[in-house]
Formats: sequence, C-alpha cells, structure tokens
Amino acid sequence: MIIDTKSYARIGLMGNPSDGFYGKTISCAIRNFRAEVTLWESPTLQIIPHKEFDPMSFSNLGELYETATRDGYYGGLRLLYATCKKFYEYCLEHNIELSDSRFTITYNTNIPRQVGLGGSSAIIGALTKALMKFHNIGYDIIPKHLLPHFLLSIEEDELQIRAGLQDRVIQVYGGTVYMNFSRELMERQGYGNYEYINSQSLPPLFVAYTKHPSGESGQFHNPIRFRFEQGDQEVIDAMKTFADYAQKARDALLNKDYETFGELIEKNFNLRWNLYGDTAIGDDNLEMIKIARLNGSPAKFCGSGGAIMGMYKTEEQFESLQKCYRGKGFECIRVIADRSYDFG
Repeated sequence: MIIDTKSYARIGLMGNPSDGFYGKTISCAIRNFRAEVTLWESPTLQIIPHKEFDPMSFSNLGELYETATRDGYYGGLRLLYATCKKFYEYCLEHNIELSDSRFTITYNTNIPRQVGLGGSSAIIGALTKALMKFHNIGYDIIPKHLLPHFLLSIEEDELQIRAGLQDRVIQVYGGTVYMNFSRELMERQGYGNYEYINSQSLPPLFVAYTKHPSGESGQFHNPIRFRFEQGDQEVIDAMKTFADYAQKARDALLNKDYETFGELIEKNFNLRWNLYGDTAIGDDNLEMIKIARLNGSPAKFCGSGGAIMGMYKTEEQFESLQKCYRGKGFECIRVIADRSYDFG
C-alpha cells in the first residue's frame, strides 16, 4: 500500500496573525506551492532524508558553509520525526488503536522557505494525513475541528516554535476559510469557528516573495505577543481592529466588493506597520509593499514576513508588477486559489 498526501501553501488574506491574540482572520490555501509525503509499508520504520533539504554529505567545508548560510539548520527531518512521535503519543492518550505495521516516509516540497507561506505546517499536515490514512483513522476518531490543535502542538510542544492556529486550520480545511478565534469561543469550546468562503469570490491576487528567508515566525511575533500578554492597551486595541477588518473583509468577499476589500488590505498592512515598526517589518518587506503601491495594487503580508499578497485588476497591471519585482530580485506569481471546498 502506497499513500500519497499533500498540503498546500497558504496566504493570510486579512486579520491579525492569530498567534494567540484571540482575533479573526481569513486564510486561503494556494495550489502554486505544496508539500507532499509518500508513505508505504516496509519491514522497518524509516524516515528518508531529502537530498536537497536534509544534506549530510558535502564536497568540502565551503559547500557546507554555503548550504547552512542559505538554508539554516532546519530541514524537514525534525518536522517528520516530531510528527510521528506526537501522533503516537496522541493515539496512546486517546486510546486510539494503531496497527503494528511499519512504514517508510519520504517527502518533497516546493514551498519557499521561511517567508510566511506555511511551509513547515504543510509538511506536518501532509504527514499527519498520511499517518491517519495508513492507520484508517478518520475525522470520526480525530475530529476535524480539533486536528489543527494537534498540528500546532507538534511545533510548540516538540520543537519549541511559537506559532498559531491559522496555518494549521487551513492545512486541515483547505480552500478559503474565515476563522474566528475569539476568547469567548476558545475558552468555551476550546477551538474557533471556521467558515468556508467560496474561493471563486476572490479577486485576482498575486504573491511576491524574497529569496532571503526572514527566519521562523515566532521570532517576528514574540515581542508583540509579550506585550499582549502583559495587557498592553495599544496591542489589545490593534488586535481588535485586525479582527474588525477580517469581519468586514469576509462581508466584502461574499458581496464581491473588491474596492472595499482592497481598502481593507491597505489598512491591515498600515496597522501592522505601525504596530511592529520599520525594523521588525524589514527593508525587503517594505520594498515589496512599495512596489505594489506604486503599481496601484493594495498589498499586505501573507504571514510573518518575507512574502506579500496583493490585488490586481488587469493582465497589464500584473505584468508590470512581475517586471518590477523581478527587477528588484524578488519573485512574483499569480495566485491559484485552492477550490477543493467551493460550494454554491
């Protein structure tokens, strides 16, 4: 039995980062980039390193240096290892019976690394899907609305990566999802409310991203998270405003009111810029936003930084955007939204 599963990259369309701020957000899975896991039964349990992302052999010390400088020390192996460990632990704690069959795991991904497109969560999500299929575990056993919390626990508990639910919800649900993480909901039921928005309601979107990774998202959010937990009123008020933007953006998308949606994109970034400041935002991110605005396109971060998403109206406008970004050393692509869960 061979099992192939995939999870797509995601872009945050509106709202706060959702990393423990009890807010609201809209996120969209995009088919431009994906992580894939292949799993098959084998005599022993094996995790096979990826030749590019988990290199253990180098021609010389200089090549090792260049690889570590470019990619850091964080390949996919630690994500796969932690997912398997946490999956087994979760099943033990919840009396979920597992077969004794062994398997081999391989993975691949083309999601740009550390630019806020959900690359790590996509690998974890794809492997979790594969493990569930291998052991015949469905949503009747691990409920769909609780699975994002399990995915989050892998990074936070096992790998000490500060993260949030937004990426994990979209990895489980796919499509375009409006998420409400209000404190009242989270404390009463332990999870948010997740509502699909038809991806065909989205305007034409682009993603631009840097080829220079910005680091893990927890590093970006930590100072604001600390201020939030300390009751900083500026941060608390900003998170309420982000949530309001997400609510209004949901309504605008449902009505295909793209003028209002574009205005909210601009406001969302401006508020984040004011809250985090130039240093945390970074020169590359500011440059990408500047290029979008000079071309008449509203734009904001996709996630923690390193990639932005924006709207365009015409093919000529997109071609101008792409030319400008590539001229500055960035990449720019049209968004192919995941429509697996469209309705109506």
